[in-house]
Amino acid sequence: MFTGIVEHIGEVELFTKQDDGNYTLTIVKASPVLGDAHIGDSIAVNGTCLTVTWFDGDSFTVGLIPETLRRTNLGSLTKGTKVNLERAVGGDVRFGGHYVQGHVDTVCTIVGAQAEENAINYSFELRDKEYIDYIVEKGFICLDGTSLTVTFVDYDKSQFGISMIKHTQENVVMPLKHLGDAVNVEVDVMGKLIKKQVGLYMEREVSGKLEQMINSIVDKKLGSLKQ
Repeated sequence: MFTGIVEHIGEVELFTKQDDGNYTLTIVKASPVLGDAHIGDSIAVNGTCLTVTWFDGDSFTVGLIPETLRRTNLGSLTKGTKVNLERAVGGDVRFGGHYVQGHVDTVCTIVGAQAEENAINYSFELRDKEYIDYIVEKGFICLDGTSLTVTFVDYDKSQFGISMIKHTQENVVMPLKHLGDAVNVEVDVMGKLIKKQVGLYMEREVSGKLEQMINSIVDKKLGSLKQ
């Protein structure tokens, strides 16, 4: 579990495909998140929860699977690319962001970036349109591992926006990106849970009422035949 409060910006050193078909990603300039690291720990890279397979004082390596590459922007990383880093939360961490799983749902592209005094107003368009159903104005969203507040939603265009304060701009990778670049998206898990529960409830209700209706019709037909 993560908070969406980026701890440090690291740098991609190596992205490779192994002989067995698996992929590995090595991040350098990452010492601030490695002081208490262990093999098997979770570190979010651009909001993607990944398992540490090797580390030293300044760098670490994680493994990637095809599902991760399909869902995220990690497959497009090249040597020198900056990435957001956050360690999994411990029991003594103040929860400054929101509940982030590190399970990226999809990616979006940056379609607008407009300065407003010391803020930057970003707008994005989802690659997988169905995830717009989980995004609400003033709700939480996690973009490249950064916990942010949604400022607007256009459900017809599958677009949404956020506004980024100066402090956040100086501590995350978003301002280094350009229009058209891909950004990892994790929607608020509460929205997914609520939609699932409502869907199951409605399915049971409709199914139950339909069964009652059919039984009632059958009973009436049988009753008329007996007469």
